[in-house]
Amino acid sequence: MMKRIHLYFRKPPEKDRYFPGDRYVFLAARKLFRPKKISGIEKVFINLRLGFDEIGVNYVVNRPFKEIGPGEPVVVLGIGEQALEGYNKPNPIIAGIALVSHPTQWPTMCQDFPIVKYLQHSKWANDIYIPYYGANICELWPAGIETQKWLPEKDKKPVYDVLIYNKIRWDYPKMEVELIEAIKNKLTALGLSFVEICYGHYQEADYHGLLKQSRSMIFLSEHESQGFACCEALSMDIPVYAWDQTHWLDPERHEWGTPDVPASSVPFFDDTCGMTFKNYAAFDAGFHTFWEKVIQQQFSPRDYILKNITLEKSARRMLEIIQEVYD
Repeated sequence: MMKRIHLYFRKPPEKDRYFPGDRYVFLAARKLFRPKKISGIEKVFINLRLGFDEIGVNYVVNRPFKEIGPGEPVVVLGIGEQALEGYNKPNPIIAGIALVSHPTQWPTMCQDFPIVKYLQHSKWANDIYIPYYGANICELWPAGIETQKWLPEKDKKPVYDVLIYNKIRWDYPKMEVELIEAIKNKLTALGLSFVEICYGHYQEADYHGLLKQSRSMIFLSEHESQGFACCEALSMDIPVYAWDQTHWLDPERHEWGTPDVPASSVPFFDDTCGMTFKNYAAFDAGFHTFWEKVIQQQFSPRDYILKNITLEKSARRMLEIIQEVYD
């Protein structure tokens, strides 16, 4: 029988901005005036816990490291190097997702701590880490989607033909003209109704509500290691037409010494979920086919999610990794 699992999610501490102690003022103000937003990285941790709860796994959260007993598995999904600060146990660590943005930021991580597995959600992201940490350390682990929350709307009467999800991060002025506005102009010319939601400027409930009112989604993001927002739309049986330009475009890639890395904006996706396009010309050429399939209900995106990345499937995959390390 597996011993209790220690799960950790530790974020970098808030720093003072203008004078000593003012971080507490900013924290209090945010809690009072701004609803809490859950980052994708934190959602990975939350959904793992939900998956463990679903299948009855014995685990504890963020206990002091001194409470870790002999042979008890340790999983750290925190943000930044400080997530492991103070760890002095011999227990092997399964870590991942966001301890570093790129392995060159901490090439000795697996020597500094007993990290035996470093996790990434998708193959393209995992391939960045393998040359530094090794194929035996780097492991694929997709996060689960809360499919009972992101359910298709019954007796749906769509308000919008298309929901545009805008997560474009780089070279925005150029992309706004060449892609975003061009897409909007095309939809307008076709007489299709649409609404736009922009990453970082909404609450989850807003997004959930718009999905319930939308017939399809156009997903605009340079690349995703998991792509929670897209997966949640798929879980609600929303067909997606996704911009997938196929390369990692983070400007810091040059500084990190990896300027040419294949990537995907939809690493969890197939032709039952929708279609992809590489640029506006490809969007224009393929949209008629996509829209006809939407109208004829030829896509079945929720089935893809249920077959591949539910909470239970993700939790059981984590248990497989733990058993590989601790058995």
